[in-house]
Amino acid sequence: MDLIVNPFDTGGYNLATMTQAVNILPNNYGLVRSMGLFVPEPVRTRTIIVEEQNGLLSLLQTQPNGAPAPKARHAKGKMRSFVIPHIPYEDQIFPDDIQGVRQVGSGSDAEVLQNVMMSRLTQMRSSHAITEEHLMCGAVKGTILDADGSTIYNLFTEFGIAQQAVTFALDTATTDVSAKCRQVVRLIEDNLLGDVMTGVHCLCGETFFDSLIGHENVEKFFVNHAKAIELAGGGQDPRKGFSFGGITFAEYRGKATDPATGSARAFIGATDAHFFPVGTQNSFKIHYAPANHMETVNTFGQPIYAMQTMDPKGRWVDINTESNPLPLCRRPGLLIKGNRV
Repeated sequence: MDLIVNPFDTGGYNLATMTQAVNILPNNYGLVRSMGLFVPEPVRTRTIIVEEQNGLLSLLQTQPNGAPAPKARHAKGKMRSFVIPHIPYEDQIFPDDIQGVRQVGSGSDAEVLQNVMMSRLTQMRSSHAITEEHLMCGAVKGTILDADGSTIYNLFTEFGIAQQAVTFALDTATTDVSAKCRQVVRLIEDNLLGDVMTGVHCLCGETFFDSLIGHENVEKFFVNHAKAIELAGGGQDPRKGFSFGGITFAEYRGKATDPATGSARAFIGATDAHFFPVGTQNSFKIHYAPANHMETVNTFGQPIYAMQTMDPKGRWVDINTESNPLPLCRRPGLLIKGNRV
C-alpha cells in the first residue's frame, strides 16, 4: 500500500520562503502608497521612540579675525514612544481545494498546490495592502484609525498641538481660492522646522473636488488643464492630479468595508480636504516591526510575513500572514485640513 504524500512537505512553504514570496506579489492598491510619501524604516522592536528635535536656523554674526566663534545651539528633544500595530490574518486550505483539481497531463499535485497557495496569498496580500493604505491615509490626516474606526493614534494629541484648518468658502462666488491655497502653503512652510519639501499635495473627497473645480475663479484653469491632457493623448483623469495655486489636488476614492457594520467607509470624507508636503526627508516614515515568531526575534521587520502549518490530524493547512506597520508623520503641524464652507 502506497503512503499518501503530503504535498506541503515538498519544501518551499516555510516562513522565510513564503514571506519572500508574499512580499514579491504585486501590491496594486493605494494612492498614498504609490506616491512614495512614507519612507520605509524597518525596526527590530515592537515599540519605537520618536525624538522630536526641531532644527534651529539662525544668522551668524561676523567676527574679527582671531575672535572666538559663537557656539552652536541645539534644540532640546522630546521623546515619544509608539507601539507598532500587530495585524494577523488567517486562511485555510482543505483537501477539497486540491482534490480532483488536476486533470490528466495538467501537472503534478505540487503544481496544483502552488497555484492554490499563490491564489490565497494574493488575496491575503491585497487585504494587508488596503489595511496599510488605510493606516497611511490616517497618518496623512493626523488620526490613525483601526479597521472599526477606533483611534489608534491621534498625532496632534501625541505631539501636543492643535491641527490648523483653512476654510475655502467654495460656496461663495467671490472667494479668492488662490489666496486660500497660498495660506495653506505658508502654514506648511512655517511648520517644516528644519525639513524641506518639493511641493504641496491635497487629497480631497468628491464633493470638495467638484466644488473646487466648479468655482468661477478656478473653473477655467481646470478646463484648460483637462483639455491639455486630452490633446496630449495621455488619457489621464484630471481628478488624479490638478495643480492650482501651488497645490496639486487629487480626488481620493479609497474605501473599504467596515467589519463591524458591513458597510463601505470612505477613508476621506466627501467634503474634506487634507494638505501635506511632498519631497520631505524626515517627516513621513513607515516603520515595520518583526513578526511574532521566534525565528524573527531581533531581525528587521518586513512589510508582510507568511507561513503555513499543517493541522496535527492532517485535515487542513493553516496559512498565517501578518503585518506590523506604523506610518507616522513626525511633524503633524504640516498636516492642514481644508473645509469646503
